[in-house]
This record gives sequence, structure tokens and C-alpha cells, in this order.
Amino acid sequence: MAHFAKLNNENKIVAVHPIANGVITDSDGNEQEQLGIDFLTQMYGNKLWVQTSYNGNFRKNYAGVGFTYDKTRDAFIPPKPFASWTLVEDTCQWTAPVTKPDDGKEYTWNELITNWTEIE
Repeated sequence: MAHFAKLNNENKIVAVHPIANGVITDSDGNEQEQLGIDFLTQMYGNKLWVQTSYNGNFRKNYAGVGFTYDKTRDAFIPPKPFASWTLVEDTCQWTAPVTKPDDGKEYTWNELITNWTEIE
């Protein structure tokens, strides 16, 4: 199954649609993203489609509603969870400015103090 992210004019993902692999396979047996874009454009009229990988094999992350497609990085980036967090370029995932404790306890991020708070 192939998956395609539907983008709005601001490159935000508004939907993800699965389509059969056969739709994106050319006569030589090679997968072609453009075949999926053409198929979905015919079905829905929207021309802003980008293929995503359910396994994260390309474009860093599987696209989700609310994510952004960054053309420069050719990556899907999840929404920024907190103002203090920064983007890790290699993964296009957000990271806290302080490492989460690894002591077996449960923690939640507290943006007011920009640190982890133990859940009691």
C-alpha cells in the first residue's frame, strides 16, 4: 500500500490517503511517485500531493495531519510541541532542551520551568 499526504497551500498536511501499489507502478515494474500524484489529482482535484512512507523509509517521518512538508529538507515535520524545543535536523523530530530523566519514573514536560516534572 502506498500513502500520499494531501497538502494545503501552506504545505500543512490535511489528509493522508492510501492507494494500491499497482497505481504507482509503471510498465517496467518501478514505483513512480508522479503516477500516484496524477491518480489522486484526478480523483480529488487537488494537485498538492507528496508520497509518504509508513515505515519512515524516506522523507524522515510518516506524514500526519497537522505535520508540515518542508521542501528544502524533503521531510515531513510534526507540529512543534513546545516553544522551547528544537528541531533535530537528522530526524526532523523535536527535542527538549533538557534530557528526560531515565530513572524508570514517569515525567511530563513543563514549559513554564523548561524542565521535566515527575508524574506522581
